[in-house]
Parts: sequence; C-alpha cells; structure tokens
Amino acid sequence: MLALPALAQQPPRMSVETSQALFSVMAAINACGYDADLSQSLPLRQQIRGEVLKAAQSQDAQLALRNMCAYYEDHQQDTVSRTLSNYVALGLNLANGPRLELRTKESDLPPDAIFVLGFLPLLQHFNQAANLNAIWLRHRPDYDLLIQSLHKPVNDTLFATDFYLKRNLSGYIRHEFVIYVEPLAAPSEVNSRNYADDYYMVISPTNSGAIRLDQIRHTYLHYILDAKVLSRGTTLDRLSPLLDSVKRAPLEESYRFDMGLLLTESLIKAIEARLLGGQKGPSKPKEQLAWDGTRQGFILTQYFYDKLVVFEGDEVGFDQSYADWLHDIDVAAEQKTAATIPFLKTGTPELVRKSQRKELLVDLAERALASGNFDGAQNYAQQALANQEDQGRALFVLARVAVAAGKLTAAQGFFERAASASSDPRIRGWSHVYLGRILDMQEHRDEAVEHYRTALNADGPPELKAAAEKGLQQAYQPSVKHPTD
Repeated sequence: MLALPALAQQPPRMSVETSQALFSVMAAINACGYDADLSQSLPLRQQIRGEVLKAAQSQDAQLALRNMCAYYEDHQQDTVSRTLSNYVALGLNLANGPRLELRTKESDLPPDAIFVLGFLPLLQHFNQAANLNAIWLRHRPDYDLLIQSLHKPVNDTLFATDFYLKRNLSGYIRHEFVIYVEPLAAPSEVNSRNYADDYYMVISPTNSGAIRLDQIRHTYLHYILDAKVLSRGTTLDRLSPLLDSVKRAPLEESYRFDMGLLLTESLIKAIEARLLGGQKGPSKPKEQLAWDGTRQGFILTQYFYDKLVVFEGDEVGFDQSYADWLHDIDVAAEQKTAATIPFLKTGTPELVRKSQRKELLVDLAERALASGNFDGAQNYAQQALANQEDQGRALFVLARVAVAAGKLTAAQGFFERAASASSDPRIRGWSHVYLGRILDMQEHRDEAVEHYRTALNADGPPELKAAAEKGLQQAYQPSVKHPTD
C-alpha cells in the first residue's frame, strides 16, 4: 500500500463561533420570559435583555412582540430544557445573518425545529421592528471576546482527547464540529446536535466564565466515534443479541433497538471514566463512573474500560485497537454478565440529539472512509454514482480509496472527474491539490503548479489555501516512497 501521509493530512474542522441567527432566536425568547439560570448567567445576558425591550417600544414592535410571545407561551413543553431545545434547533437551521431565513429545506428540518417553525415569521417581524441587527452589531465584540477566552480550554480538551486515543488525524474531513457561544442561553443547558455528519453545540458560560468542558468532550467523542460503527454491519448483527439484555435498563428508546448506538455510547462512557481526574487520577472514582454507566444500561462500558487500561500502555493506535476490541467481544459472556447488573430506575438523557434525516449513499461512503473501511467506502461511492447522488463527492471518495491502495493512476482519474463534477469549492480545491501532488511525484512539475494555482484561487477554507501555497513553493515529496499501481 502506498503511504501518503502528507498528501492526505488534514485536521478536524472544529471551530468556536457565534451565530447572529441563534442570537436573534435567543434574544426573542428571553424577551418572552425565558429566564432559566438568569442569576447564574453573564451580566451580558441581562444587559441585552434590557436593550431588546427598550428597542421594542414602537407600536409595530409591541404588536410583533405580543404575537411572538403568545406563540412562545402556547408552545411551552413539559420542561424548560425541552422548550429551549426546540428553539436552539430552529436557530441552528437558519442562515447566519440578519434576514433569519431557513438554510435547510423545510422537509429536511429535524422534528424539534418543526415543532416551533411557526415562530419564524413572528420572529422575522419582531427582528425588523425592533432592529435586533443593531443590538447584535453593538455586542458582536463582546461575543468575540468570549470566543477568544474559550479557545484555549476547548482546544486543550480536544487535543487531550486525541492524544489519549493516539489518533492519526489524516484524510479530507468534510464534516464539521462547531461550538456556538451564546450567553443568552442558560449556562446549565448544553445543547448538542448531530445533523447528518455535522455536530453542533450551543454553550453559555456561567457568570464566572466557566463552561462544561466534559460535555464538549462528550460531543467530540461522538463526532469521532459515531462513524466507526456505520460500516460494521456484520459485527453489529453478531452483537445484536445483547439488545435483549437491556430491556430492563432505563435507556432512551433509540439504544434499545440500535446496537451501534449502544456500542458507541458504552465506549464513550468508558473513555470518560478513564479520563476522569486525568490519566494518573485515582482509580476508584474512574471505576465508579464506569459502573454508573453500566447500571444505566450501557452494558459494554466495563468491557471497553478494561480494554482501555491495556490500551494506555500499548503503542498501538486507536483505529487498530478498536477493530480488535469489536472482534474480541464474547456475546455469551457479556449476556451472562448483563443478567447480574442491578440497573438504575432512571437514566441520564443523552446530550447529543440525532437528526432524523435520511442518509445518502455518499454520506455512508464518507463515513466508511473516515472509519478506515475502504471496501465499504468504495461500494457505497459506486452505488452513489449509479444512483446519480452527489457525483463530485462520490468521485472524491473513490479517489481517496485509490490513494490508500497506492493506485495513483486511478486516483488521478477520479480526482480529475471530481474537480469537474463537484459544485463544492472544497472538493474542487482539494482535488486540484491532490492532482498537483500526484503530478509532482511523477515529476511533471509544470502541470502540478497549474493545479496548485487553481486550488489557490478556489473559494475554500484557509487550510486548503495553505496546502496550495506550499505546493507552489516546493514540489511535493512523500515521506515514504513505494512502487505505485
């Protein structure tokens, strides 16, 4: 197999951001009586609430406020948390900016956003009448300062997680992990969403500036682990009898019928237990946290916990270990153990809410590729091409599968077709970067330079432009050379 680490290396698309659309939604429900954790919030929340009400003094704004708040009162759910969750979902599915328009087709909206979709036209009227855009612009520097203060602790948490798992951060990563900072939300409520392959969090610092880093790590673990079970249908079929063992457990319904979800959450519980207090922290609290996860119904937590203890002393990386762990699960033994577990009467709600959108074959292809299942990625991508799903993405997957197999001639053809077929500037740009590197390896420097220049002019992310600029500065040379094709 041809190893091209530098060709494929690409960090996760993680960012800490603000959203004007989310700000507008949260400012509106605060004006309508959303007061949760107000005394624990940053003073900025109270300040903005006062400015919003002051801006809503005109007759038009007052009428818009009454209509909007009447809707808010009529659509209260059984808990404040569930009510907030609906409006967060709506905010995340709006285009960022002052116009507050859906960026997602109505038919593709998650159920919690659909529940409050009628709020949107009322919000749009109030937004214009009270000029929420002016309030947003006035406080945008405050939001930017918050982001600046949170960048280091968030990055340190995610880096420590990757370091613990000995992850190899390689490959084009299309999906996102975005943390939105919104001080108008209750600090005790952390909302996490998984829409297709993208993960979003909405967090609010306390009045001391603290945030729930443990919940950020939990969502990040879903971001890097959820895709790993997608292409392991044979393994999940073998493990599915374990679902009978959790019928008495206080689990959410999704875990009772989906072995993949149960498996991943058990692994996450085990990782969180091992990281409690740091790797050198005392053992008893770690063991207790793992046992708590087991008693909630995540019956493979102890199995993964024991595997992680050994893993910490090995040099083998997570991806290889993960495959071995799944292979070594003894279903009969785990069933016997599960029969002795004194399950709790109530469980803890899952932080990350999954979308109900139908996944495309090309989504499955990308997730299989991310988990290292090259055969599965190739099969899904070929089916996507046959079904005329997003041709550019499917071809790009096939190109990367060919690179992983050392078939550079095939990879070159797929990258060329992907660059022509895709409307996504990232795929077009990265295709040209990869073509430049392949041509450099073939000692066709002039042609390679043309591809790097095309990539540099693409409307892509900063890391794409950096890769293109590096290619222009010097010819690409792989760190490990092997015969190709």
